[in-house]
This record gives sequence, structure tokens and C-alpha cells, in this order.
Amino acid sequence: MNKEVRLTDLGKKDYKDTWDLQEQLFKGILDLKIKNRREETNIPTPNYFLYVEHPHVYTLGKSGDIENLLLNEKQLTEKGATFYKINRGGDITYHGPGQIVGYPILDLENFFTDIHKYLRFLEEAIILTMKEYGLSATRSEGETGVWLDVGTPFARKICAMGVRASRWVTMHGFAFNVNADLGYFDNIIPCGIRDKSVTSLNVELGVDRVDEEEVKEKILKHFTSLFEANIIIDKKEESV
Repeated sequence: MNKEVRLTDLGKKDYKDTWDLQEQLFKGILDLKIKNRREETNIPTPNYFLYVEHPHVYTLGKSGDIENLLLNEKQLTEKGATFYKINRGGDITYHGPGQIVGYPILDLENFFTDIHKYLRFLEEAIILTMKEYGLSATRSEGETGVWLDVGTPFARKICAMGVRASRWVTMHGFAFNVNADLGYFDNIIPCGIRDKSVTSLNVELGVDRVDEEEVKEKILKHFTSLFEANIIIDKKEESV
């Protein structure tokens, strides 16, 4: 079991370019697993964690409903946004500036073979991070992600999650609103849920801006602890 996780901060990067990178890393792990089984070898499979910030983009999961996107092609262009149908679970969501996006590309056989536990651990890393800012976040029964004031009329989502897994290898991940422009969520029915709103960490703290690098460090600390991982940090890539 290889618990080393190579962390790369991609900075600001186009969604499609990042998706292609994820697919490349994902396929590399799968190919090695298949090779190990066919040739009865035991070459350790790698694990990756990508941090990234995307330009304005809407993505629709494979089980999502296109009707939850409230913009046509012309309106998307006017908003400076793009749209992709992708191969993760979940419905529609938004990525953009001021949002910390994390893509763990892990061979779960290096950690545990339980996709529900995996999602709960990702949620817990965000919940523990918010606790450090004095905020009590939680889960919402039957829904992935991290929420505030669940069970009240003021329930609001602060972190969306959607993953793909094959042969226990994961891709896609979480999107944590830290300094996000919440107006972009008005153009969709987030995650297909009509009766709950979204929020951002800076809004909850009543400040103009939260230090995103500090938030990344806190998330990584809790991720490392939960997964009992050994993080190998790559040099931050130049923005694209």
C-alpha cells in the first residue's frame, strides 16, 4: 500500500486542460493496476492531489439534467463562462475564481476500498477546516457536500462534491467556495436542488477576502490526517 500522495497546485487553469490531465493520471494508475494483475507484479500505484482554480465554467454530471442550466450558448458567452458535460457523478455545478477546487486521483486500494467512506473523508476535511474558522458545518442526509444550518429554512451549501471511480481509482473531487462570486450560481439550479442556496467562506465570516493559500494548507492538513497520507509537494505550476 503506497500512501504517498503527490500534490500539485496548478494555479489558474482551464477546465478542459485540467480534465485532460486528470484523465491522463487516472489512466496511468488504471493501466498499472491492470499490468500488475496480468503479469502478477506488485509495482506500487501512484496517488495524486491537484489544487486548481478555474475560469468561470459550468459542469454537468452524467446523471444531471441539462434543464438545470439556465443559460443558452449566447448567454454563456456573455457571462464569460463555458459549459461541459462530464463523467463524474452528480448534477450541475459551477467553478470559478475564488473557489478552491481539489482533485484527488487516488488508488483507494492504497487506503481503503469504500467509496462512501472516501466521500465522507473529503467532506470531513472541509468540515474540520471550517471549524478552524469558527463555523459549524455538517452533512445533509442523502446529499453529498458540506452545508451550513441543515434542517432550517436557511440551509446553504458551501462545498460541492462529485467523483468518478473505476477499479477503486478516483478522479474529480470537491469545489469549496472561499471567495466565490455567488452571482454565477444564479444561472443554474445548483446540484439540481431548488430549495437550498449556496454560500462562500468570506460571506460567512463577514470579510471581503479569505487567504486562499491558508485555506488550502488547512484542507491538506486534515486530508493528510484522515487518509494517513504522506504528502509530496510539487512546485506550483504557472497559471494558464
